[in-house]
Amino acid sequence: MARYTGPKSRIARRFKEPIFGPDKSLEKRNYGPGQHGPNKRRPKQSEYGIQLMEKQKAKYTYGILEKQFRNLYKKAKASNGITGEVLLQLCEQRLDNVVYRLGISPTRSGARQFVSHRHITVNGEVLNIPSYQVKEGDVIGVREKSKSIPGITGSLAANNKSFDWMEWNPTEMSGKFIKVPERVQIPENIKEQLIVELYSK
Repeated sequence: MARYTGPKSRIARRFKEPIFGPDKSLEKRNYGPGQHGPNKRRPKQSEYGIQLMEKQKAKYTYGILEKQFRNLYKKAKASNGITGEVLLQLCEQRLDNVVYRLGISPTRSGARQFVSHRHITVNGEVLNIPSYQVKEGDVIGVREKSKSIPGITGSLAANNKSFDWMEWNPTEMSGKFIKVPERVQIPENIKEQLIVELYSK
């Protein structure tokens, strides 16, 4: 299963945003990575460079590699909606992202692992495909055998976020995906139009 496994703080510092979650290294050193990070005078970026940077940020944020991301773009382009918005909505509908949004895991990479290790159910059935596209009305829950795992219980206890397009049932340890979120509801700082312009070249 392909995924990014390299240094995360280095990437977060490149974008100057905690795209992998809370990052102490980024807080301490909020400048570019490398020996000359704080002093390096970076040349003005080209239009292509800015667009590429935005695409890379989106891919790292959602933990998607190029082939899958391009396929999501093609799917978004073929839809009736605004391509950039639909692209982000498709990213939000990934099972690993929904598990993260529900607070079952504090990070997307952790959520991906919970899904891959068969700790998560969709409509009562165990599903281990992180890229599965969750549909409106789907119920995402924690498998009965996995409800006592410290990583899951600790994350749920610390979670204080809620989103309008999902509802959480703490008794059942399950959440319902009510509807696909609007662009204004998605909190990620991504300029999706730049990604569309890049792929349109």
